[in-house]
Amino acid sequence: MQSAEQRGPETSLIILSHQHLLRHSPQRRFSHSASLPHGHPDRRTDTDRHGRPCLASLHSPSSVGPRTGGIPASDSAPHPPPPTMGPYVGCWLYCCLPLLFSLAVQGSPEYPRVTPEQVHLSYPGEPGSMTVTWTTWAPARSEVQFGIQLSGPLPFRAHGAASTFVDGGILRRKLYMHRVTLRKLVPGVQYVYRCGSSQGWSRRFRFRALKNGVHWSPRLAVFGDMGADNPKALPRLRRDTQQGMFDAVLHVGDFAYNMDQDNARVGDRFMRLIEPVAASVPYMTCPGNHEQRYNFSNYKARFSMPGDNEGLWYSWDLGPAHIISFSTEVYFFLHYGRHLVERQFRWLENDLQKANKNRAARPWIITMGHRPMYCSNADLDDCTRHESRVSPGLHLSPPRSLMVTISALGVDLEFWAHEHSYERLWPIYNYQVFNGSLEKPYTNPRGPVHIITGSAGCEELLTPFVIKPRPWSAVRVKEYGYTRMHILNGTHMHIQQVSEDQDGKIVDDIWIVRPLLGRMMYH
Repeated sequence: MQSAEQRGPETSLIILSHQHLLRHSPQRRFSHSASLPHGHPDRRTDTDRHGRPCLASLHSPSSVGPRTGGIPASDSAPHPPPPTMGPYVGCWLYCCLPLLFSLAVQGSPEYPRVTPEQVHLSYPGEPGSMTVTWTTWAPARSEVQFGIQLSGPLPFRAHGAASTFVDGGILRRKLYMHRVTLRKLVPGVQYVYRCGSSQGWSRRFRFRALKNGVHWSPRLAVFGDMGADNPKALPRLRRDTQQGMFDAVLHVGDFAYNMDQDNARVGDRFMRLIEPVAASVPYMTCPGNHEQRYNFSNYKARFSMPGDNEGLWYSWDLGPAHIISFSTEVYFFLHYGRHLVERQFRWLENDLQKANKNRAARPWIITMGHRPMYCSNADLDDCTRHESRVSPGLHLSPPRSLMVTISALGVDLEFWAHEHSYERLWPIYNYQVFNGSLEKPYTNPRGPVHIITGSAGCEELLTPFVIKPRPWSAVRVKEYGYTRMHILNGTHMHIQQVSEDQDGKIVDDIWIVRPLLGRMMYH
């Protein structure tokens, strides 16, 4: 065991506080039974063991944290407090010990304060470019050094800026978010890079610059609902990414569970876990319901998506595809502003119109949003209802129906998550099936294809399905995994679902085929 000198001042402070608590706290074991006597540490009470008001009662259990300092059950007699101890000190210590511990952890030297961590990439939408984002715990310069040699010096430099992010939790933790965009990259070339400053550098990472133009075949990993706990698909996803299987990753909402938890430390932990993937390929995101705390502040601060809408909605081009990310959450968290529904809808409508004018060059239009329009899960989520908010939209004048707009403007494929399962639907519009044909339903389909891929793994486990499948549900898989998408060319797209429960087995496999001409026309 380390001495107090070896442990450092912060750790010593906690040990001293804990020892003081053990000496002077009420000495009864914890229980949640209401029949326990006053002063029993497991009884939730508004008084201390002497019947006096306790300051700890002003705090919820989640803010106080676990209590410590009980003695064996055989030692049931209460120990009177020392004469010098006031009636509130024991309760005050119970209340403040977790806060002291949190402050000590925040200030502890476990992570060098200016050494970059949580490194991840994103594509800013400009050909030949890549944005690098990372976190430090103190102000520092924002620099990326990069080159094409695996070892030796990195001859190129790019500089950016840092912004301060103050989490909304009780500790108001301060993080410094650094963003640097690399430009004039050679398409398809592998680069080695590190980020930071003279005060501290990250380790070296590698990425391959995206190819320009439309005549190539991007490969993507797609998933949603991955937590810092139980991220079942992450090990395989990490291996597949390191083997060069993907050009980009789409994370369809819900990160960490939740990024704001424990004063945003859960967000830090998740970003460290995803780093081997996200620092190697563009990690493109959209917000989910688990990001909503403090007006989506952790999501907005941590990710660097294209456009000027704080990553809530944006679009970008990749090979023969135009990819759109939007927020389904504007329809649910209306206290952040109903105007967001209107703003996003006008943007989406305009973006889809532009994409259709460019359809000869980029025939595929793909969307991703967190909450599905349709699902057959056995819960009370919005998508289980015939009139979900996401599908018809809110009752606004004029109407703002995502279902009508997306279908009318010829979207080919829609990715969703939120349900912790995998479900592929038949081509569908307004709960009616519009297959291309009986033999080949996804060849020239007469409606958009919907895929729900929310089984990457989180603490909430998997979501069951209703016993009887809906007539528009083609495949349902209640297993952990993620989705692979290969956009072969302008007419053919390959979709596979990888099962982690079955050691990487492909449990769903389809081709979507659409002609180059007449792509806007459905039904």
